[in-house]
Amino acid sequence: MNEMNRKTLKPRAPQQGAPQMRIRPMAPILPPSNIQGNALIVVIAIMAFLACLTLGAVSMVRATAAGWQSQISREITIQIKPEDGLDMNAALNKARNLALGFVGTREGTIMDDAATSRLLEPWLGSGLDLSELPVPRLVIITIDENNPPDFEAMRAMLKTEIPQAFLDDHRTWVDRLVSMAHTTVMIGVGVLVLVFTAMVLTVIFATRGALSGNRHIVEVLHFVGAESGFVAREFQKHFLKISLKGSGAGSAVAAFVFLAAGFWQSRSLATPQSDQATALFGSFSVGIDGYLGILMTMIIISLLTTITARMTVIRTIDEIDRIRSDPSKSDGL
Repeated sequence: MNEMNRKTLKPRAPQQGAPQMRIRPMAPILPPSNIQGNALIVVIAIMAFLACLTLGAVSMVRATAAGWQSQISREITIQIKPEDGLDMNAALNKARNLALGFVGTREGTIMDDAATSRLLEPWLGSGLDLSELPVPRLVIITIDENNPPDFEAMRAMLKTEIPQAFLDDHRTWVDRLVSMAHTTVMIGVGVLVLVFTAMVLTVIFATRGALSGNRHIVEVLHFVGAESGFVAREFQKHFLKISLKGSGAGSAVAAFVFLAAGFWQSRSLATPQSDQATALFGSFSVGIDGYLGILMTMIIISLLTTITARMTVIRTIDEIDRIRSDPSKSDGL
């Protein structure tokens, strides 16, 4: 009996030629590519490019200002003005020895006639005879940045021992560089905020446009029982793909611009164009931190786009629910 039951319950093999059942793949709510989506990709790419370009420019200016500040903070200058009856060489050596006697100084260098002539060459030309000109002479003192000397005491001693000497500790220039760096950073942050705000507003309008074109689909899905979270996730996936394409393209172009600028700068050293650009902007290399910042900017733009799309969809579905509960609220919508 058991043997007969097993034979009865044994499934039959499918007949040859019988059609196989296939599960139809679920199509996305929104079309994967349309005119609105392509336009949004271009807009996000442009905004990502501007944001990454601003971030890289701020990084370069900050690095340049930090380099200037570090170089200036490591040195002080003693300037000795020529005067009748003054032994300039003896005064230079005495000023250097007095400065090196203070704690916090490391070494002193007297700028000779050749070095002073090179400094004045852009303004007075070559072949200068410094003995015929009342040109001040300089002593450069290297100091310890972590343990600087007492500048006021050094200035007072130099004034007493060598009345023609003047000490410049460059604090005025350092303060100006710090202020310039802070101002540049604030301007860059302001530009980034404007770019992100414009991007969020653009995504809101693009999401509402996509909902307007597919509102009947959303209403049907919502009517048959689809949850708001499901519809929001579908739109979220759609705009995440768009934002990744746009922000990735814009960030890649910005990184290429910095790479190309750095390559041009390295290939055009000692030329007037490169010297002027280097003096104004410093090195065009943003370094590993700059490229990590570009990557983080791309991720932030994608996240902002996705979150904005989700919130806009949920808000629109809530409006549909309110209209369904009270049709009088549909005026103007």
